[in-house]
Amino acid sequence: MPDLPRTDRRAVRAWRARRHFLHGDPAGAPEEVARRLLGVQAQVTSAAEQAVAVRGPGPGEVREALRRGSLVRTWAARGTLHLLEAGQAPDVLALLAAARTWEKGAWQREFATSTEIGRLGELVTELLPGRTLTRDELVAELAAHVDDHLTAKLSSGWGTLLKPLAWQGLLVNGAPRGGRPTFAAPADVVAGWDGLPGPDEAAPRVVEAYLGAYGPASPATFDEWLLRGATARATLRRWFAELTDAGTLSPVEVHDPDGPTVTLHARTHDLEALCGPAPGPPGDEVRLLPAFDQWILGPGTKDPHVVPAAHRRDVSRAAGWIAPVVLRDARVVGIWEAGPEGPAVTLFAGEPALPAAALDAERDRWRAIEAARTGTRDATPPVGGND
Repeated sequence: MPDLPRTDRRAVRAWRARRHFLHGDPAGAPEEVARRLLGVQAQVTSAAEQAVAVRGPGPGEVREALRRGSLVRTWAARGTLHLLEAGQAPDVLALLAAARTWEKGAWQREFATSTEIGRLGELVTELLPGRTLTRDELVAELAAHVDDHLTAKLSSGWGTLLKPLAWQGLLVNGAPRGGRPTFAAPADVVAGWDGLPGPDEAAPRVVEAYLGAYGPASPATFDEWLLRGATARATLRRWFAELTDAGTLSPVEVHDPDGPTVTLHARTHDLEALCGPAPGPPGDEVRLLPAFDQWILGPGTKDPHVVPAAHRRDVSRAAGWIAPVVLRDARVVGIWEAGPEGPAVTLFAGEPALPAAALDAERDRWRAIEAARTGTRDATPPVGGND
C-alpha cells in the first residue's frame, strides 16, 4: 500500500488561517465569509459582525446582506443562531433536519411530542407567508391552535420548539423590529429560496465545505460541529466513504510533535497546499478574534490543537460563552477583552510576549472595525451582552 500524504499541525494551522481569511487576501463580501466558514455564529449580533469584519468586509455589509436576502440568520449548527449564505443554507439545514433530534424520546419527554412539532410546522406554514412576526406575535397566533402546555413551551426565551421548524426550513429570522427578533417564511426573505434538498444530495457539499475550512478532520469532528454527534454513524461513514471513493476526499497523515500521528480526511485538491511546497506559516503574525469565532467553533473547544487543553475553561466558559482569543502563528495563545486603551490581552502562562508592532497593528484594526460598526470614534469591541 502506498504511503499516505503527510502534513503536520503547524502546516494545518497555516493553511486554515488562509482559508479563514486571517492571513493573505481578505474576503470581498460577508457572503464569502459565511460560505467559506459554513456559517458565522450569530447568537450575539456584535460578535457575528466582528467575525466578518476581521476577515475583510465592513460591519455594515452584514446588515446590507441580510436586507437583500443573500445572508440569512437562523438556527443552524448545534442549535445556535448563525448567519448562513443564502445558497448554502438549504444544504446545512437539510442535514440538521435529517437527524430528527426532536423525535428522540428524551427530547419529546422534555419539550414536545413529534406530533406536536408536526402540528406547529403546519401552523407556521399557514401563518407566516407574507408576514413578519415577533416571537410574542407568533406565539400568540399559535396559542389559538394549541394547548396551554405547548404555549408555555413556545414562550421560552431559548426558542427550543422553534429550532426544529428552522431546521426543516419553515421559518427564519426576519428584519428586527424595535430591537426585537422577528420570524418570517424563508421564501419571503432568502434570495432564491427553493426549499431543502435531500440529505444525501446536500451531504457531499456540506462535508466538502467543512473540510475546506476546518480540515483535515474526522467524520466524528464534522458531526460534533454539525449537531453534537447526532447523525447516525452508519450514515456519516457512508457520506465520507462515497466522497473518498469518488476521489473528492483523501486520507492524510497529520504529524503531531507532541502526540501520535493520526489519519484524517482532507479534500483531495487541498493536499498540495497542505503537504507540498506551499507558502510558509504565518510566523509571528498576531490576530485578535472576537467572541464565538468560527476558528474555535468549527473544530470545537475539545480539540487540544485548537484550544490548549489546560486553557479550555479560559476560552469555553459558563453558559456557553466563547471568549475572544489571541492567535500567534495561527495558534491560540491567550484571550482578550475591551480596555480603555483598546483590546487588553492576557496571554496563557508560559507564552512569550507578543511582538509589539504586530499587537499594535491588530489593536488599530479593532479600533477601525468598532468605529465602523458602531458609528463612533475610538470605540472598543464589547465582549459581553446579547444584542
